[in-house]
This record gives sequence, C-alpha cells and structure tokens, in this order.
Amino acid sequence: MALEKHRFSNAERGFSLIEVIFATGLLAAALVALAQMFTISVKNNQSARTGSYATALAEQKMEQLRGLTFGFDTIGLPITDTTTDTTQPTETQNGGKGLTPSPSGTLVANTNGYVDYVDQFGNILGGGQSPRQNTVYIRRWSIDPLPTNPNNTLVIQVMVTRELNRGLADQTGSTQRLRDEARIISIKTRKAQ
Repeated sequence: MALEKHRFSNAERGFSLIEVIFATGLLAAALVALAQMFTISVKNNQSARTGSYATALAEQKMEQLRGLTFGFDTIGLPITDTTTDTTQPTETQNGGKGLTPSPSGTLVANTNGYVDYVDQFGNILGGGQSPRQNTVYIRRWSIDPLPTNPNNTLVIQVMVTRELNRGLADQTGSTQRLRDEARIISIKTRKAQ
C-alpha cells in the first residue's frame, strides 16, 4: 500500500522542462508572426487609403476637364475651350490651356498648364513646373486628339502621384502606374451645345 501512495497518475504528473521550453518557443514564434502580420496590415491599409484618395483626386480633375466646352455652337461650328486655367485653386476663364492638346510627356514631367499640386486636405495649391510648399499629391494630365477622329474626339488621361521623383517611370517616359498612384483615361466627343 505504501508503494501505491507514491505513484502518480498521468493526469497528476505535470509538464517536463522540455515540454515547457517547446511550448514557450512555439508561443514566441506565433507572436512574432502575428506582429509581422499586423505591420503588413497597417502598411497595406495606409497604401489602400493613399491609393483611394489619389483615385478620388484623379476623378475630380477628370470631371473638371470633361466639364470644359468641347462641342458645336448653334450654327454647327466647332467650339473648344482652350483658355480656362484649371491649375489654380479657383478656375479662371483665361490664361490657361483648357482642352488644348498637350505636348508629349505631360504624364511623366511637370508641364505648365498640365499639372497642379494638392495638399493633404485636397486643396489645389496651383500649377507650374515645381511643386508648391505643402504639396502631397501631384496631378498631371494629357489631352490628345484621337488619331481616327482628331477634330471631334479627345483622349484625356489624369495621373495622380505622391512621388516627386518617380524614378525610371519618369526617366523612360513610361506611364506605368506605381504603388499608391492613380491613373484614369476618358474619351470626350463633341456634342451640340
């Protein structure tokens, strides 16, 4: 009977030191993986927010450009707005480019009349070749006549980026969309006014 008192059942035995070390290592590895996933999640959320905001700014500029006059007058003659300045905080009816076809490369370089700068709150800071103070987003656009119908159809492209220097994308003339950027394309055709 004395021997039976000193025997332990499997349920009363406890954990060995090796089991505790293994379980602790497993828990530590899981916590490190969880921390890495959290960091990745935060970065992806930030990128999604930035990309969504860039898309909204691109759509805003596209609507502004699509709202400019490009149609026919009452007697059927073509009319095109080529003077509205869309690069300033308040759109003005003269001193700008309006829907004038853009020179080549306006999506890869800051070109007067085809770029504006936006702050973190979405306020337009103005245009010009150099970014303004407090610039967070750069909006560039191009306006090209459609080759198959150049007198009556325009292709409008808007690109929004946060990068002052887009590296090889700007150097090679590529219009590739980089991370956190937005690029939209639309067609505008002449319609009777």
